[in-house]
Amino acid sequence: MESNIFIEELIGRYPQLKPIGDEIAKAAQSLIQCYQNGGKVLVCGNGGSCSDSDHIVGELMKGFEHKRPLGEDMKQQLVSIAGERGAYLAEKLQMALPTISLTAHSALITAVANDTDANLIFAQQVMGYGNAGDVLIGISSSGNSQNVIDAMLTAKLKGMTVFGLTGETGGKMKPICDILVNVPGRRTAFVQELHLPVYHTLCLILEQYFFNRNTNY
Repeated sequence: MESNIFIEELIGRYPQLKPIGDEIAKAAQSLIQCYQNGGKVLVCGNGGSCSDSDHIVGELMKGFEHKRPLGEDMKQQLVSIAGERGAYLAEKLQMALPTISLTAHSALITAVANDTDANLIFAQQVMGYGNAGDVLIGISSSGNSQNVIDAMLTAKLKGMTVFGLTGETGGKMKPICDILVNVPGRRTAFVQELHLPVYHTLCLILEQYFFNRNTNY
């Protein structure tokens, strides 16, 4: 499987991740299946994990290591819709893998926190955005973030796949997750340092699978 090459490279750089290599591969396959079936990915976390959520979206919604040009049919349709401007859009727009950071909607988040319960800021969005077959990525270095846990429980209700990215214990999230990538370490900063190469590898796998099948990987 092509993803194995990326995971092998990841483990070569970070050998401490070897014990969870199979779970990273499982996460990659789950994300591929989600997108193949027309689904989307929702991502959430707090603090540094909030930034990671936005980071993941930035890698999946546009080109990461490679450009993702539109197909010729789309390009021609844009030209027919808008002439010269359509031609510009046809050359500049890129294909995307639909991904939403639940941390990014400040008006909605503050409304939920003020009107309902601050722990429900992500769960309420999962209720609105989530569909069966989608994936929720919940990021928590401790695995104990209540607002992430509540989002996961809501995702279960909606028939989504729940993917947790945590520290080594998995915390309270562990029994809820369908997929758990629990990187070694318990100190927040060190856990977060390992989260980044894991999700970068997943993004590389997805980009390779959907947009660059003719490369050397």
